[in-house]
Amino acid sequence: MKKLLFVFQLLFVALLSQAQFVISGKVTDVDGNKLAGANVQLEHSPKGTVTDLQGCYQLEVNKIGNYTLTASFLGFTKLQETVEVTKNLELNFTLTAKSILADEIIVKSTRADANTPVTFSLLSKKDFVNQNLGQDLPYLLSMTPSLVTSSDAGAGVGYTGLWIRGSNIQRINVTVNGIPLNDPESHGVFWVNMPDFTSSVNSLQIQRGVGTSTNGGGAFGATINLETNTLETKPFAEINSVAGSFNTFKNNIRVGTGLINDKWAFEGRLSKISSDGYIDRASSDLKSFFVQGGFYSDKTMVKAVVFSGKEKTYQAWWGVDNWTIENLGRTFNWAGYIENSDGSFRFYDNQTDNYQQDHYQLHLSQKLGEYLKFNAALHYTYGRGYYEEYNQNDSLKNYPIGEQFFGYDSVLNNGVYAYFYHDTVAISDIIVRRWLDNHFYGTTYSLDYTSEKLNLNVGGAINNYANAKHFGEILWAQYVGNTTIEDNYYNNIAEKLDINNYIKATYAILANVYLFGDLQVRMVDYFCSGNEKGGAMAAIDKNYLFLNPKVGISYKNNFLGTVYASYALSNREPIRTDFLDAPENTDPEPETLRDIEFGARKNDKSYNYNINFFFMKYTNQLALTGELNDVGSPIRANVGKSYRLGIEIDGGYEIKNTFTIKGNIALSNSNTNYKEESETGIANYNNVQLSYAPQLIGGLQINYLPFRNTELGISYRYISKQYLDLTENDERILDPYSYTNLHANYTFKPKYLDEIKINIMVNNLFNQLYASNGYMWGDTPYYYPQAGINFMAGVTIKF
Repeated sequence: MKKLLFVFQLLFVALLSQAQFVISGKVTDVDGNKLAGANVQLEHSPKGTVTDLQGCYQLEVNKIGNYTLTASFLGFTKLQETVEVTKNLELNFTLTAKSILADEIIVKSTRADANTPVTFSLLSKKDFVNQNLGQDLPYLLSMTPSLVTSSDAGAGVGYTGLWIRGSNIQRINVTVNGIPLNDPESHGVFWVNMPDFTSSVNSLQIQRGVGTSTNGGGAFGATINLETNTLETKPFAEINSVAGSFNTFKNNIRVGTGLINDKWAFEGRLSKISSDGYIDRASSDLKSFFVQGGFYSDKTMVKAVVFSGKEKTYQAWWGVDNWTIENLGRTFNWAGYIENSDGSFRFYDNQTDNYQQDHYQLHLSQKLGEYLKFNAALHYTYGRGYYEEYNQNDSLKNYPIGEQFFGYDSVLNNGVYAYFYHDTVAISDIIVRRWLDNHFYGTTYSLDYTSEKLNLNVGGAINNYANAKHFGEILWAQYVGNTTIEDNYYNNIAEKLDINNYIKATYAILANVYLFGDLQVRMVDYFCSGNEKGGAMAAIDKNYLFLNPKVGISYKNNFLGTVYASYALSNREPIRTDFLDAPENTDPEPETLRDIEFGARKNDKSYNYNINFFFMKYTNQLALTGELNDVGSPIRANVGKSYRLGIEIDGGYEIKNTFTIKGNIALSNSNTNYKEESETGIANYNNVQLSYAPQLIGGLQINYLPFRNTELGISYRYISKQYLDLTENDERILDPYSYTNLHANYTFKPKYLDEIKINIMVNNLFNQLYASNGYMWGDTPYYYPQAGINFMAGVTIKF
């Protein structure tokens, strides 16, 4: 590390000796109005800036030469200018309002803007395109504040997860183009079902805390709002190929027509990702496609979006305990384990997870006047798949097979025959498939009014999760009884209706003082009927009505930036497994969060910062107990009063347009009371930390552009100790860990091609051996080890 820092110091000294030139100016519309927040980008470089409240910008370059700058602003046509720089130069941009309705209007109603009093991070495609080498989206977000990632297979391909402010994905609201992505029953998001989706993402916004009203389940940790690719006016074709450690390969192709007859545009992507994984047999075979097409005019946009993902992964969610690590190695995988009669063992070849999910979206955006816009969407998602497993010595009472009796006999006793069996078989090896087949459809809408002082948004959604079939099939058993192949051993069906409506407004009560209000009404009707494994009834019939208000205020000026404060209340219903895993004759309660946030943020010419304090107070929080159920889902339970309290700081600084330093740190504390009931009695744990809640999360990124079209970067991440359950037992923890990644990219333009870009990544540079996730099985902690040093390299060719 000392050598690395020494190299950066030498490069910095060399940089100081170079000449510096400043390109500065203003960005305005055709009427001379200043466009605050407009983007000014130096072409063929990651360097760019945004205009201040006066519409002014400033960029530094360190060489004499020709430079191309592009200015852009939502709702305006991009403008590109090429200038020769031999001295400090003034370059002003005058942007013209687009004659085509912008795609960004689709997500406007569910996103925060510069005046919204919530804490958020906004990332565009350029922020993650160079690291998009096949790993799932959580890994591309790993350097954002308060965020922790993990991979079952250990290397970011396959099943991955993320936590924000200690909340897992079940408590994070995720939307794609304003349409809910979370599974309505589990509230989970399975990124493995959307391989390479990042290649079709134009931008995303993470709102931490409750955030503003959106569609789908209430946010208790954060919201992630994804926007798919927007209109590209020029035709394009692109091929991307990646190879890396653990036989990891990614290949995709993207094509687009550009704007046809100034009205129509179409694009598509086809992707394939495969990997053996770091963990033994943790293979992934992933396929996906993305297609969209639309009609664009000055007042109307109609856009259809279709994307699908299909995955086959060998199970890697079992984890390893300390005995396994010491005796069999940290990459040992218990999934599919079969012990032979002589004490040796083998593995079942098809212990795999198989799932396909198809998404269909149809969007309409209509400009109704100078200040008013209307959006509506129809959507449908079809998901189906199963996981297959070999269960050795499983109890036959869990199946309709039941105990088997052999050797029917009788004995004469005092003149009376007594009948009996010589042998009773209560266990058997058995192969099963556990299926999920579901349909999710609905509509979303929003009406946006924007004037000089008032931004008003009315929106909502009606979504129905219908005919969701959960069932298990018996494929084979040593003792079959009266069953046949593919007989169901459990079968239940679920439906869930989710209706929400909201109204939110930002009003300028004084110059640069904005008052914010947001009110959401959400109604949920959830029904489930049938039986689970072992014959237990799966009977749920619940109705909920939630009122979720939010208020806040923000103050904005050139010196301080934006200072804000907000209060939000959010409610959410229990999920399917909360009911099924609850103690007999008890039902889980809905949970409530009261979230107070206050902070400041500023984007200046060469630096930016965000600082945010939060206090999140829960009632009936459904906290992770650290245990898993029989399908590997985390078990949650209502706990007593609990809270999270913390501060998040992130920022960046650009040094002479060549060095960029970014960093973030989150310090937090959590507290709850937990009552654990077991066969041995009741144990009370008071004033303990919440599970999976590190008190310190920090990161640092340094990017350096040694010369044009070349970028070098290093990033560092640290996660402090985490408890695996609610007992605050130091023998049940994830140890603190850190990792360092390197990346480099080089872009050049050969003859007859638009561009060739080469990307190289070195993950976990110092080969740290750590586990990023775990769970408790009884009194034994299990861990998910992550890969040591590994590599990925890719090339992108644009035509």
